Amino acid sequence: MTESRSRRPGGRTATVRAAVLRATGDMLVESGLQGLELTAVADRAGVGKSTVYRRWGSVPALVTDLLCDMALQSRPRADTGSLRGDLRANAALVRRTLMNPRQGRLFKAIIAASSCDERTAAALSTFYDRRVAEWSGCIVDAVARGEAPQGTDAAAAIRQVSAPLYYQFLTSTRPLGARDAERAVDAATAAITAGVFVRGRSR
Repeated sequence: MTESRSRRPGGRTATVRAAVLRATGDMLVESGLQGLELTAVADRAGVGKSTVYRRWGSVPALVTDLLCDMALQSRPRADTGSLRGDLRANAALVRRTLMNPRQGRLFKAIIAASSCDERTAAALSTFYDRRVAEWSGCIVDAVARGEAPQGTDAAAAIRQVSAPLYYQFLTSTRPLGARDAERAVDAATAAITAGVFVRGRSR
């Protein structure tokens, strides 16, 4: 859910921030959270150390800003006119992101870091909450068209599309294929239309 849009233009401040965040991402990919240090990031970005310390002040603040930037730059949710079409677009985007050589390694590094750093975990949670909230519009529209039951928990339904893809990505050495994305869509669509995600539904 994070393939990037075109970068917005900006002045000197935006240029510095972009360089610092790029350096932060590169270093996370290369050596994980343990290899991230403000002075090293400043050197990698080619900016003054005082600038990095003054603006960010800590490694968790850098990672938080990186995730915020990734959320803002991610592609908007699809609007294909059908539930299955929208979910297929979502699954395809997740697959492309995780299979991207840089983005996939970056997410693995951030997810690993979040398991042992509470502030990184909070930043990652906020990132996914934002992306899920945007894509939840697909479910809202599906309810309005009669393709999903009234009362469907949109966020839970959207998470169901990406969950199996992330599970395979993190627990298997086998690359995510197009069939994996289709299977996730098939399962999520069946569960949505069956009312599995209707709030308050008795089990």
